[in-house]
Parts: sequence; structure tokens; C-alpha cells
Amino acid sequence: MSQGPNILFVMTDQQRSDTIRALGNREIRTPVLDSLVQSGTAFTSCYTPSPVCVAARSATVTGTPPHLNGCTSNNESPLHLKSIMQVLGEAGYQTHGIGKMHFNPQVDAMWGFESRAISEEGARLGGGRNDFHAYLSENGYSHVLDPQGLRSEMYYIPQPSQLPAEHHHSTWVADRAIDFIRGRSRDRPFFLWTSFIKPHPPFESPVPWNKLYRAADMLPPHRPAGFEQLLSYWNHHQNRYKYRDKGYDEMLVRTIKAMYYACISFIDFNLGRILEALGPDIENTLILYTSDHGEMLGDYGSFGKRTMLNPAARIPLVVREPGGLNRGQVIDQPVSLLDVFPTFAAAAGVDMAMPSPEGASLFELAAGAIKREHVYSQVGEGDIGLYMAASRDLKYIYSAADKQEWLFDLRVDPQETKNWAGNSRYDGRLRQMRERLIGRFERDVYDMAVKDGAWREYEPPVFPDPNGDDGLLFQDAPHLPELLRALGPYYEP
Repeated sequence: MSQGPNILFVMTDQQRSDTIRALGNREIRTPVLDSLVQSGTAFTSCYTPSPVCVAARSATVTGTPPHLNGCTSNNESPLHLKSIMQVLGEAGYQTHGIGKMHFNPQVDAMWGFESRAISEEGARLGGGRNDFHAYLSENGYSHVLDPQGLRSEMYYIPQPSQLPAEHHHSTWVADRAIDFIRGRSRDRPFFLWTSFIKPHPPFESPVPWNKLYRAADMLPPHRPAGFEQLLSYWNHHQNRYKYRDKGYDEMLVRTIKAMYYACISFIDFNLGRILEALGPDIENTLILYTSDHGEMLGDYGSFGKRTMLNPAARIPLVVREPGGLNRGQVIDQPVSLLDVFPTFAAAAGVDMAMPSPEGASLFELAAGAIKREHVYSQVGEGDIGLYMAASRDLKYIYSAADKQEWLFDLRVDPQETKNWAGNSRYDGRLRQMRERLIGRFERDVYDMAVKDGAWREYEPPVFPDPNGDDGLLFQDAPHLPELLRALGPYYEP
């Protein structure tokens, strides 16, 4: 039986690294996260191993990078690999999961959890277990078919929640966490993964949180001169299928930003409720707060994730050790979600070989016991593979679809406004970063990305006509055709 601390793992979805007031964003209000930063350690250069939901979570759960676990996008989760939940369960932990896990396609998989409160994003679907949808029906909201907001054309259109605050998903997640904390087993430590769906779009919050921020108070998005040259295939692809590539409306984008911040502040409020429920147990609880990836939010004229630019690739990561050790520490050494597995295993006193040499305990990294130079990220593979290596000072990106590479000097250009790959003074650093990333894939015999010591070349993917509508994404509730037919003569399929 492990004598390790309780572990509270809090994950949001699509939260940027620059959305915590205590770490420099004066636009946003996050008093609970601010207190967590002040009583713990903030890692300000944390990168996701993949800027997309399923791949990021698969890497986190297994401690293995996408190119080795086989999940490089929103494809199948590697359920055959051992999860951190299984490791902790074998060590005597009571393991419980709440909210979005995005185990694909088996959404109700346990993967080492002893119990789960299951809820995934999107419209109500037939079949499959969704405890949140059942809860809504029990409370008189069975008519709400899109409880996290309307998608398709409305994906990035700010909208009020169809639910009151007391029944909103963020509240439901916190309520389930509080119930678990109060009713948990007292003869063993717990591992509680509390996973919020927000601030993943649609950006909807309940009254009065939807009026917490106003567009007039928001700064415009980051659109540096020549930003179009910094975009990859994935940026253009996402802008198309998320209905955001037909022009620029600054006030709309500022409104989107205001509603995005409201989602985060509402999570912050509910996080406070969870921490309060811990009571004195907080002193024997390891708390780790992070997100799976970020959100472009109009920066570089782009929306969504699936890019290695900072708004999508960098994420918040704050750790509070039991007893509140190392209070207010800020670490800018590069870390990754691959470090979550070894951090939890180390805290639980588990003695095992780590799944990947790329992951390490955040405790050891913070203490300087491990000197790490680079972290890595990937989304897609083959002809649409996008790859990144980042150090404290440099970031290198290669896109197979564009046959192009980018180099950012984060020392002099932390806002990533210029590609230094075409500057002869950077030839040596560019070559070094390229060789490091290619060498990583060669060591792991990952021939989807490299061949004969160079990037493997593919025929470029076909992109939809920029003036057309092909490639748009429809994520409507399956009940929609039936509802429309009820309109009689007004509906023509």
C-alpha cells in the first residue's frame, strides 16, 4: 500500500499558457489559480507533446510521445499501453476520473480508473454512456441537445450558455469532484483526475459569467507584420473548417476573447470550490493544474490548435507540493506533459522504468537535478506531419505539408514575430535544431517523418479552393433533421 500523498490532477481543455493573472496577464481574473501559483511552482515554458486533444491526453496518460504510441491526432487512443492510472492503482491508490478524458473511440474505457463520472464534449448522441447528459435529463434539461454550446457555423461565435450556472458542465465537474473527496476511501490515498471541457469552443458561459468581460476591455489579437509567412498547412486547414477564413473582424475577435476568458474564470471559481472541499487534506495532496493544448484565439489570423506557435503549443502548468513547499517558484526550463507520468509515479513512490526517456519528474527538474535542453511536439504524420523541438532560447518547426521550416529566437523575439530560418547568421543554430529533431526520429526508427538523415518528402496535400466552401465542418446534433422536418413546409432537405 502506497504511503504517498493524495494526487489531484486538474486538466482544462484548450487553455493558453498566458491566461493566469499572477503570471502576467492583467486582463484576466483568476484569483484561485493566482493563489496556486503563489503557493506552488509555475512552469512557464511547458509545451504540449501534441497540440490536439486525443494525442495530448494519450501522451500524458502513457508517458510516451505521439510518434511512439501511435496517436498523433484525434485518432485511436493507445489503450493497449499502461496508463498512469493503472500504475497508481497497482500502488494502492483509489483512482477516479471526472469529465472529459477523450479516450477514442472507446469513450467509456476505464484504462486503470477504479471509477469514472463520464462526460465528453459535443451534442447528445445515441448509445454510449454520458453521465452529464443523464444528469441534465434528470433535472429537466433533456431539451438541451448541445449542452456545451452550438457548433458548426457557431463554433467560434460567442454565445450564452443554454444552462444556468448551477447546472453548467464546469459546475457539474466540480460537484462530482467534491462528492468524491467527501465520500472517498480513508484507508488509502486517492488519485483524482478532474477534467473540464472548457475553455474548448464554443465559448459559452452561464449568466452572469458571460458578462464578466467585455470586448471593449480586450486587446486585439497578436497579428505581427507578415504573420501570414508564419502559418503552416494546419493553420489554413483549421481556419477553413472552423468558419474563420473569410475575413477579419477585430471587434468580433475581441468579443470571442472576452467569452474565452469568462470560461476560464468560471473554471477558476469552481477550482476554488474543489480546493476548499479538500480542507486540511490539502496539506497531504499533490495538486497539478494544466491543459492539453492552447488556442490561437485570433493570433496570427488563426483559430484552434494544431500549430506549434506559442498560443497553441504552450500551456499552463502549476504544481503545488504537499505542505506548500517551494512557494512562488517560477521555472522557465522547458517541460512537457510527458513529465506528468513520472511526476505522479515519483510522488507515489513507484519504482519503475519510465515509459520514455523524454519524461522526467517535475520535482527533479525544478530542483535542478535534471538538466533538460529540449522538449518536442508533433501533430499529424506523413504528408501532414508537423514537428517541433524547443529549448529555452530556440524553437524549430518543420511542416511536411509545406516542405518548410521555421526557427524562432525566443531570447530576442519571445512573441514569435520573425522566422530566422532564412537568416545566414542563424545557419548553424538552424542546422543544430534540425539535426536534433531528425536524429530523435531516426533513433526511434520513425520513418513516417525521416528518411536517410533528412526530412521525408511527400506530395503536398490538396487544400480546398480558398474562395470556396468545401472543407467546412458540420457537427450538428443527430436530432437536427428530425427537428427540422417538424417545421413542415418551411423545411426542404
